[in-house]
Amino acid sequence: MTTPAHSCPAPAASATPQPDLVAIKARQQATWASGDFAVIGTTLQIVGESLAEAVDLRAGERVLDVAAGNGNATLAAARRFARVTSTDYVAHLLDKGAARASAEGLAVDFQVADAEALPFADASFDVALSTFGVMFAPDQPRAAAELLRVVRPGGRIGLANWTPEGFIGELFRVIGAHLPPPAGLRSPLRWGDEAGLVELFGPQAADIRCTRRLFNFRYLSAAHWIEVFRRYYGPTHKAFAALDAAGQAALHADLEKMLAARNVGGADSLVVPGEYLEVVITRR
Repeated sequence: MTTPAHSCPAPAASATPQPDLVAIKARQQATWASGDFAVIGTTLQIVGESLAEAVDLRAGERVLDVAAGNGNATLAAARRFARVTSTDYVAHLLDKGAARASAEGLAVDFQVADAEALPFADASFDVALSTFGVMFAPDQPRAAAELLRVVRPGGRIGLANWTPEGFIGELFRVIGAHLPPPAGLRSPLRWGDEAGLVELFGPQAADIRCTRRLFNFRYLSAAHWIEVFRRYYGPTHKAFAALDAAGQAALHADLEKMLAARNVGGADSLVVPGEYLEVVITRR
């Protein structure tokens, strides 16, 4: 789907109080540093491969992976002989990505960096990528502006973002019912909505193409999924840690209910389709 930059009206003014974005970012960084996202991140590798194809990545292009985690888009780009810089604000996740690149003999530059303040000159890259990463930056307009700034005119920005209607969108709502998010903070799921992307990128985008795709979460059972996400996925890990025993039991029950409703794998397995938006933005 192609979304013209001028097709949506400007959003209405909001009276919502302004959140403390600096404090929220510090808490988010601690959240993503908790558990071990790399355990789950590795299962999402196919998304990085699909995104590299969607942006028509070419050998020799300068590619920046923003909020790269353990490097799914990084590896996909490097496998296509691009010149890749992989960034995240959680250093140990970059270490995991570096180990993966080393195991494959891929040359990648790894650098700790904040998606809202990228330490690169204007128009330094042909392509910027992010898979389920930059969408969590608390200052969304600033993060979008940084992606646009570091990509050359005519270059591409490729994103994979969870949708509000999909499985991970529901997961965040379930967690939010037990631990409400900070007042006034825009949902990261805005990045998984076509109209939200036009708001963020439209004025500097020559073209915004969006394709809804599915990633299948494949686990032994609902109990297995909860065990893995409780231990390794930062938002779920932190949510359980913040609740007392009764709260943990209630969250566990709600997650089981959600997984049962979305499971298409039958009684002996868990297969949950997770919708995400694959986005290719061409910079003016």
